[in-house]
Amino acid sequence: MKPQRHREEIWLALEIGNSRLHWALFIGETLYSAWDTDYFPQSVIQHLAECQTLDDLLLAISPPHQQSNFLTNTPPICAFVSLPPCPLFLASVVPSQTAIWQTYPNVRVITLNQIPLKGVYPTLGIDRALALWGAGKTWGFPMMVIDAGTALTFTTADANEYLVGGAILPGLGLQFATLGQQTGQLPLVEMQSSPSLPPRFALNTTEAIKSGVIYTILAGIKNFIEAWWDLLADGKVAIKGGDRTLLINYLQALYPEIAENLIVEQNLIFLGMREIVMGDRTDRIK
Repeated sequence: MKPQRHREEIWLALEIGNSRLHWALFIGETLYSAWDTDYFPQSVIQHLAECQTLDDLLLAISPPHQQSNFLTNTPPICAFVSLPPCPLFLASVVPSQTAIWQTYPNVRVITLNQIPLKGVYPTLGIDRALALWGAGKTWGFPMMVIDAGTALTFTTADANEYLVGGAILPGLGLQFATLGQQTGQLPLVEMQSSPSLPPRFALNTTEAIKSGVIYTILAGIKNFIEAWWDLLADGKVAIKGGDRTLLINYLQALYPEIAENLIVEQNLIFLGMREIVMGDRTDRIK
């Protein structure tokens, strides 16, 4: 009976982002591991449903370059957990991908109305709401979450867990790509070529693009954080997203007093999903 008990405790979380799939393996409340993959075609999703054990499933959804390390660090119980699959909890900002994954057995889509955050508007992104809820429940409200992904977003809630509001603008990569793709003369600049701050006043086109995008984004981040602290002096700020490390490095060089007060945590959405899933299980037990 032990494998059956563990199967009840093991669950997968999937966040479908604008460009990638973000995965997490939970054992009860413990986030055991997290990883990213590219989108899967529907044929692969159908194949996943045919996996015989959880170990087989984890191997199929882990990145090829990380598979050996991933399986080495997988909980030993996974090899003994037979399928049908453990629950897959899904949060998505891409409707077409949501539809594809709803064909997977035992999938449960988390929706905005399941998040206890007060005062939300109907079109608030589920990713923003979950990240804010996860950060606030982990470190306390008031909370601002900065998501440095494809889009750069700011989302805030007060001490009473009411949504204060936020903002959305193109992220670093999207700004570089737009200039390179939507203009006739400007080159496409890769973010990887900018590990450190560029000269503010550049003497060539590539460096001028880096300067304009990077310093403007940093000034915006600083402005929003300071406005948040002016509004609520005890407000906390957490940052996540694929560009978080790059932006933290920039902020440490330019605005160290801000950088040192940031909570850096990539898995905020998964922390929010855990709150929802564990809360739902507690309610069912009651």
